[in-house]
Amino acid sequence: MIDQKTERAKELIAALLAKDAAAAVTSSFQHECVALVHMIVQQAPDIPVLFLETGYHFPETLAYRDKIAREWNLNLINLEAKQSVAGQEAQFGILNQTAPDKCCKLRKVEPLFAGLSNYDLWFTALRREQSPTRANLQEVEPFKLPNGKTLQKISPLAAWTVKEIWGYLHRNGIEHLSLYDQGYTSIGCQPCTSLPVSAEDLRSGRWQGKGKLECGIHIQAE
Repeated sequence: MIDQKTERAKELIAALLAKDAAAAVTSSFQHECVALVHMIVQQAPDIPVLFLETGYHFPETLAYRDKIAREWNLNLINLEAKQSVAGQEAQFGILNQTAPDKCCKLRKVEPLFAGLSNYDLWFTALRREQSPTRANLQEVEPFKLPNGKTLQKISPLAAWTVKEIWGYLHRNGIEHLSLYDQGYTSIGCQPCTSLPVSAEDLRSGRWQGKGKLECGIHIQAE
């Protein structure tokens, strides 16, 4: 039952926050991210909410981020790449077209891992249903950063379905990102996000045709 899953997620969040370790939650402001942030800020109103400001987001995503951050008084921290979009494109060309892995590395992976080095607990809204690469996701697991630091990665919504995510938003009167109304089911940077090609694969509109399933932020250092 969805209520049981909600209670389990809240209990897990409470147990980890009770450790009094430095904690942060990442959010792309997709529906599951907003559900998770809503749960966490009820217990830790000042927790840092980390957003990857890649410079390539949909205008709708940025407007929604700002609206939720303002209305919920979030401690929003925008993580940015060392190089501006203009600088990167001047040096390398349009990487999201020619080398999407490198683009993700520069604009998402490196900024996030640098930002996470300040924390011991990392809350994420990952779900097993999202992708074959996430099918074995654990609610709590160690995650090693490139600098050698290992933190605890927590995914309280790991077992949730997309239907249960929408149910949580509806029950709590939470407005969703308007791009879902246009048919998108997984939303990232605008150049690499399209409408899904399969109703069964929620992430089938991401990096379409490039053979890419993950941006790399959930792949830990060896």
